[in-house]
Amino acid sequence: MLLGKAAPKDYNIQPSIYPWAKDLYDQAVRNTWFPHEIALKEDLDDWAKMTEDERHAVEFLISFFNPSELIVNRVLALGVYPYLKSAECHLYLAKQMWEEANHCVAFEYVLETFPIDRDRSFALHEEIPSMIAKEAFINKYMRHMTEEKLDITTADGKRAFVRNLTAYNVVMEGIWFYSGFMVALSFRQRNQLRNLGSMINWVLRDESLHLKFGINLLHGILEENPELVTPEFAAEIRDIIVEGVNLETEFNKDLFPRGILGLNADYVNQYVQYVADRRLVELGMEKYFNATNPAKWMSAATDVFELVNFFEAQNTSYEVDSGGDKKKVASAPDAPTE
Repeated sequence: MLLGKAAPKDYNIQPSIYPWAKDLYDQAVRNTWFPHEIALKEDLDDWAKMTEDERHAVEFLISFFNPSELIVNRVLALGVYPYLKSAECHLYLAKQMWEEANHCVAFEYVLETFPIDRDRSFALHEEIPSMIAKEAFINKYMRHMTEEKLDITTADGKRAFVRNLTAYNVVMEGIWFYSGFMVALSFRQRNQLRNLGSMINWVLRDESLHLKFGINLLHGILEENPELVTPEFAAEIRDIIVEGVNLETEFNKDLFPRGILGLNADYVNQYVQYVADRRLVELGMEKYFNATNPAKWMSAATDVFELVNFFEAQNTSYEVDSGGDKKKVASAPDAPTE
């Protein structure tokens, strides 16, 4: 079983019970990267030419992403890892936690390189109502796992775990992060901040595995606990996702108070609804928003099961082989097209 208190036999990787988790770990190791390998200073010329609204969008995103990576780490360490028995899942989660820390360092690197007011950037997530609301949403579900006496052997305990997994993995990593990635990569579509775009590609490649792990974990838990699979609980999970979309809608209004060339809050929020529908389908549910994808160039990035293969074909991608050496993979145009 995936959920429960680990026994000594659960400390062994072999024989493998959940090989999909070990496969994701192996892929994550091959994807290992380090932020300072990217020459962000080359983007400073672009930054100097950008409008105030464009710079605001980048600063606002960094102000959200920077603490969010550590919030995810807290959720994993306190609200996911302790409730899983699987050695393979523990192995993958250890690598994911390292990746979340690496992402935090990456966004710190952005703050060190670009002329951004660091103190203001750090303070925004405690001052902007839309950011406060998003963090409160995640913390609400995490508190059930960390501050309450939760019996994971009961149906109520298992439902609490699934709610938490849905909130942090499907909503935060699978919808909110993807919304921000699309905005960041849109600058590269206009031949701006290309090196920052390369960094976002690498973050997105990691997050695609995080999302795949979470969705596999959700399906595995529901298969092992069929008593949880009821229309009422499915509707509850759908409502968590819809609430997450509504919170992101308000966030994007603050991200784009006036909009920039080719991008505004309505455009991004349509993309958010489109991605949310994809997540619902991946969970085996019906679409809710029936939104079309306004960002056709991001089509490859909306499918967790195809994303890794797509980004392995980018010029900016490499993998680490078993000897620890980096190797380039097949080249392709930098910007995704449909």
